[in-house]
Amino acid sequence: MSRGLVPGPRSRGRQVGVIVGVVALVGAGGWVAGSQMQSPADAAAAHQPPQAGPVTVAVVRQKLTAAVVAQGSVEFGAPRPVSLSGPVGSAGGPSGEGEGAVQRVTKAPQPGATLREGSVLMQVNGRPVFVLRGPVPMYRALGPSSSGDDVRQLQSALRRLGHDPGAVSGNYRQGTAGAVTQWYRGEGFQPQQPGVAEQQQLGELEAAVTQAQLAVLAARDGGGEGDGAAGSPASGEASALESRAARQQLDRANAALSAFTATYGTEVPSGEVVFLPELPVRVGKVKVRLGDIVDGEVATVTSSDVVVRAVVPGTDGSALREGMEALIETADGRTVRGVVSGVGGEAAAADKGAEAGADAASPDDPSAPVPLVISVPDPGALRRDAGGGAKVTIQVGASKGAVLVVPVAAVRTRADGKARVRVERDGEVVDVPVTVGLSAAGQVEVNAVGGSLDEGDQVVVGR
Repeated sequence: MSRGLVPGPRSRGRQVGVIVGVVALVGAGGWVAGSQMQSPADAAAAHQPPQAGPVTVAVVRQKLTAAVVAQGSVEFGAPRPVSLSGPVGSAGGPSGEGEGAVQRVTKAPQPGATLREGSVLMQVNGRPVFVLRGPVPMYRALGPSSSGDDVRQLQSALRRLGHDPGAVSGNYRQGTAGAVTQWYRGEGFQPQQPGVAEQQQLGELEAAVTQAQLAVLAARDGGGEGDGAAGSPASGEASALESRAARQQLDRANAALSAFTATYGTEVPSGEVVFLPELPVRVGKVKVRLGDIVDGEVATVTSSDVVVRAVVPGTDGSALREGMEALIETADGRTVRGVVSGVGGEAAAADKGAEAGADAASPDDPSAPVPLVISVPDPGALRRDAGGGAKVTIQVGASKGAVLVVPVAAVRTRADGKARVRVERDGEVVDVPVTVGLSAAGQVEVNAVGGSLDEGDQVVVGR
């Protein structure tokens, strides 16, 4: 019969060690679990955010520059709409085109073309529309018997073009008509001379004068001839009456001829000249195409000067003045210098035909947008960017050298209007009275008053 084995001393020792290890492990686990358990109050307290401290920024010393920055458009200056003041040609003209004929574009204005004195802007019904310099707009046909300032400026223009009209008197006479005829023919166009009907009427009036002259001669000769009875008183009286009647008829014929010839000759139709105050000009936008019927505006002309137009908020516009320098930067990084030539109402008045993008700021609304015009004395390649955009930077102020600068948010103003900044030092926050100077881009110049403020000090901007 077999017997059970009795563990020896070494085996019993190992069992005891295992039991003790298990107990220790269980105890440790209990301790860990106990240490991780929290009451609801302890858990809530643990999730509270830390107490907020002040947000600070260091005081810096630097040069401060204030500038107004805006996005603008590159354009040519002094835009002016151009319209014809009347028809080209006139009734009975040599071309057969009367005033009632349809006015159709036969050669349209060319965008970008430069117009000088005597240039042809366009052609209508094959006839030219010339450009001349003068402040008085064309508003009527000019021809023999016309007088006024518009005639005087036509005579001045003819003289500048090398066609002498005689005296620049403001009276359209045969000398002016002759100069106009030379001018048109020199440019390859037929002048607007009297038509067939007018020529026929002139011939009839001249014939009437000739007949009246013959009648006067016949009456005079008839008074010296007779058959013996001619010397009678009755015969002499009849002869005198006949002679007087013939002379009266001659006077009437001469008066009719003079009145007609006063208005007879080469004329300038109202639609064939456009007077502009300044020349040369550049053709900008063209409003008509080949074959169009002329009705209203035909084109816009500009000066050859380049300008940049922009609009800024009223708060920025109040700091701008004529004569301030501007830096203009194109989209490809090229820069040129400009000068502010118009602000607000001044900008609108500088170019009445311009679409500035906003009306002038109202005195009653200082926040209203303010239009600007920046002239570019030396545009260079900027001419090619007409119609494109450009960034405009206008410096409106600069500090005298390096100054102490803090964020605008660091400056607080008390009820009495005095400014201060709060400075954190040695764990405490102290008030330092300051005066403020130039501000730009969210930064402001400060100077301590009755306290100390140095570069590197931490000023409070929030919590």
